[in-house]
Amino acid sequence: MATSTELIGFVKEGIQRGVPRSELDDVLRQAGWDRGQISGALRQFAEVDFAIPVPRPAPYLDAREAFLHAVMFATLYFSAYNFGTLAFELIDRAFPDPAARDYAVAMSEMTLRWSLSAIIVAFPVFLYVARLTARERVADPGKRASRVRRQLTYLTLFIAAAFLIGDVTTLVYNVLGGEMTVRFALKILTVAVIAGTGFGHYLRELRADDSVLASGTSQ
Repeated sequence: MATSTELIGFVKEGIQRGVPRSELDDVLRQAGWDRGQISGALRQFAEVDFAIPVPRPAPYLDAREAFLHAVMFATLYFSAYNFGTLAFELIDRAFPDPAARDYAVAMSEMTLRWSLSAIIVAFPVFLYVARLTARERVADPGKRASRVRRQLTYLTLFIAAAFLIGDVTTLVYNVLGGEMTVRFALKILTVAVIAGTGFGHYLRELRADDSVLASGTSQ
């Protein structure tokens, strides 16, 4: 929901006159403003002690950053998928299926080679770009407001959450059906570790971004 220019002007003037944010929030709700619009207007200004309201950096889109973050998240997804595939194949080899045929064994060799090759190529690229963008955010905290980065981060959280929910659902389904095996449990654990690590990491990054942008200082 878009924030009204009139509402932003009102909040700015209120902050300039020293009116507490909680009072501005209360009076605007009494006037019938939507909670989201009020929060959006209050977030326009940093909570710093200064003579006039200090605007926060607005989300922006930069072509170079869009390219870097697209590469970073694409290599992240590619690496995570192939790491999971590699782990699954190793689990299948450690706990083989007696019913597996010769062609399945040959396919397993190809899958192992491909997954390992993908990780060797893609994961270092991900680490390099992630380190590069992290250094830039430290040098310029305003880059934390990058629109494409935040959108891709939320997309990553959504994908990771979907995998975690599906993972737990599959686990419960098999437990209720009495079909739990060591191989199955290890695969469930693999998905949980990959998705959980990604979810936890990027959730912490979003919180750190919000904290830095709110304070107007770098961490």
